[in-house]
Amino acid sequence: MLTGKHLIAGDWVSGATTFASTPAHGPSHDFGVGTPALVDQACEAAEAAFPSFAATSRDDRARFLEAIADEIEARGDAITEIGTQETGLPAARLQGERGRTTGQLRLFASHIRDGAYLDRRHDKALPDRQPLPRPDLKMIQRPIGPVAVFGASNFPLAFSVAGGDTASALAAGCPVVVKGHSAHPGTGEIVAQAIDAARKSCNLHPGVFSLVQGGKRDVGEALVQQPLIRAVGFTGSLGGGRALYDLCAARPDPIPFFGELGSVNPMFLLPAALSARGEALGKGWAGSLTMGAGQFCTNPGIAVVIDGPDADAFAIAAKAALEPVAAQTMLTDGMADAYRSGRDRVAAGTGVRSLLTTMCDGRAATPNLFEVSGTDWLADHMLAEEVFGPLGLIIRVQDAAEMEAIAASLQGQLTCTLHLDDGDTDLGRTLLPILDRKAGRVLANGFPTGVEVADAMVHGGPYPASTNFGATSVGTLSIRRWLRPVCYQNLPDALLPEDLR
Repeated sequence: MLTGKHLIAGDWVSGATTFASTPAHGPSHDFGVGTPALVDQACEAAEAAFPSFAATSRDDRARFLEAIADEIEARGDAITEIGTQETGLPAARLQGERGRTTGQLRLFASHIRDGAYLDRRHDKALPDRQPLPRPDLKMIQRPIGPVAVFGASNFPLAFSVAGGDTASALAAGCPVVVKGHSAHPGTGEIVAQAIDAARKSCNLHPGVFSLVQGGKRDVGEALVQQPLIRAVGFTGSLGGGRALYDLCAARPDPIPFFGELGSVNPMFLLPAALSARGEALGKGWAGSLTMGAGQFCTNPGIAVVIDGPDADAFAIAAKAALEPVAAQTMLTDGMADAYRSGRDRVAAGTGVRSLLTTMCDGRAATPNLFEVSGTDWLADHMLAEEVFGPLGLIIRVQDAAEMEAIAASLQGQLTCTLHLDDGDTDLGRTLLPILDRKAGRVLANGFPTGVEVADAMVHGGPYPASTNFGATSVGTLSIRRWLRPVCYQNLPDALLPEDLR
């Protein structure tokens, strides 16, 4: 049952004012509006919880993560019902995302039980070393303190209240304060109920987790500037993420802001692959572009091909596959408006030609397909900006050298893809050193939509794909964002953290 309240340190707290949710279908509900005062309460509770939570055993924290997963699954039908209403996403998508969310929680439970993430090191004392003795040195990764997490709009479960940022921070031993996304507050509240139930069953401090719903820009600003917050996890737009990043850097005590801000995820279709299977690649690209109405940060918005008959066949196949795609509901009215604005911006770009232009209104999105020469794309930087939705842009280059120039001109990306066959090895060998400086993940012969949650996954990249090129928001390595190395010199075992004794 929805309360419409905030969860602050184990208490469900009403807001002084409320906002009404705007579901794609079904009833609207009222929710409390977040305030800086509520942020302060949540952060103070998180700081109070930190000493005891950081001192819990890895096994205790693992059981907490597993309990959260169990509680989410127990509320599966309720989450799917309100999630589909609020977002317009189909039930199958929400069910799959719920499985990914609980899978992340259990993966981190297994990861911290293993203990390798602690990166423990020991340089034994050398009292007889000349000319100076060496002290006993032990190093371990330690949790940094309370973490702020911003729920994402496009993943109401896997990147939201109990998503990867929250799961990895709790696994590290850091209390979490979540700013829920106003696009799906009911979904967020039910997940918060699951976390709180798990917290109670594990007898943990109530400040370990809080959820502040809604709120305007001042709430987000208050959260990243709250002196007790030690790091921030964010998935969202470039503009919003950069503004919060700047606030974190401008604090008297700057803190890391781990923002995943999206990208155009270019694909490079090399000549032999394009000749052998251009039609299949066109169809596959169309499916990836329109998956989830194109509302994935890994949506492959750009395809780079060498001009000629094979490029023509690819474009024809992509257009034919996109034409019958029906209108899809976007997550919010604002996203639908932004998608249409992006379509119009691309259409007005230098030398851009329309292959498929569709019109849609309200909260709906339909696919659009454009093409442009490599020369014109290089001359118009606006064409390199992300359009969040089912829009594709084909860049026709003159030759391999111009394909290299396109690759070299790219800003940071979450992904870059090479479609290649055996005959493309030399060109692939030339492009790869360029692309692996541009992206956090480089694919061959696949499509980047669909991010596997695994040890080796990197979901991040150079700016503006993310604000920290050394971090990932998916996979077990993401726990390192909430840890810092501490060296203990000559400390007696009785004073050392349990994992170093």
